[in-house]
Order: sequence, then structure tokens, then C-alpha cells
Amino acid sequence: MDFEKLFLYKQWSDQRLFKAIAQIDQVQYLDDYNFAKQQFNHMVIVEELFRSRLENTEPLHTQTNTDLLPSLDMLEKRIQISNQWFIDFSKHLHVEQLSQVLHFQFIDQKMGSLSVEEILFHMINHGTYHRGNIAHALHHAKVVHPADTYTVFIHQYEPERRLSESPLF
Repeated sequence: MDFEKLFLYKQWSDQRLFKAIAQIDQVQYLDDYNFAKQQFNHMVIVEELFRSRLENTEPLHTQTNTDLLPSLDMLEKRIQISNQWFIDFSKHLHVEQLSQVLHFQFIDQKMGSLSVEEILFHMINHGTYHRGNIAHALHHAKVVHPADTYTVFIHQYEPERRLSESPLF
């Protein structure tokens, strides 16, 4: 699995979504705006928690969300930093490292273990899930949700794929 490309996709999707969230009318749809921020706040906290596990450092958080939400700009900066870290981490990862199993304590105090590959997959999957929740808030707030599927990304990232041979069917 090409995790570097998947994290580039996540970065691209997140950037598009932040632009859409900024278009929400905060007077009329403040709940949707705050919900979108809450989802990104949770996403980045979870990413920072798993980053600390991958780096074998003390976690920065004791919960997976906060009562006070950071500004949208602050969330965007933190997500950018997180995305870049995971892109760089994936870029320099050796295939044999993917199967390394890490043992750690979850926020709920339960013990767990995941391979590096499983952690990376979880980060991609977790982000996709919460971007989907944000898309619902955008729809409710009457803001167009940007196309953020992997197929749209990959054809922008590798436009030569649009020039391939004729279809099989």
C-alpha cells in the first residue's frame, strides 16, 4: 500500500474541506460550523496521539476532544502539520517496518496493540469518516461539498491516467 500517496490524498481532501467550512454562514449555521470544527479537532487530536505512539513519546492529550474549540485557522495549521508529518513518515518508511507491532494504552486506559501499517490505515480511514460527517454539516448549511474522493484526487495528482487506453467495456 502506498501510504505516502494516501496521506497526500488526505492532505488534499482536508485542504478542500477547510475552504468549504470557511464558507459557512456562522450567523445562520453556527451549530454546523462548530460541528465541523469539533470534527477536525477530534481528528487532529487522534492523529497527534497516534503520532506520539509512532514516535514513542508521551502523548499530548488525555482526551480525544476538547470543550473549547480552537479557531478554524488553528485547526487547519495543526492538520497541515499532522498531514506533513505522516507524509514524511510514510515516505521514509521501510516495508519491513509496517509489520512492527506497537503496544500502548488508549485514552480509555485500555491496552492495545496495532502494527504500524494498521495505525497508518486507521489514520486514513478515521479522517475519511470524519470528513463525511463534516460533509453532512456542509449540506445542512447549504455549502457545496467539494469532491474529495480518491479517484478525483488521483486523476489530478497523476493527470496522465486520463490518457490511458480505451475502456474494456
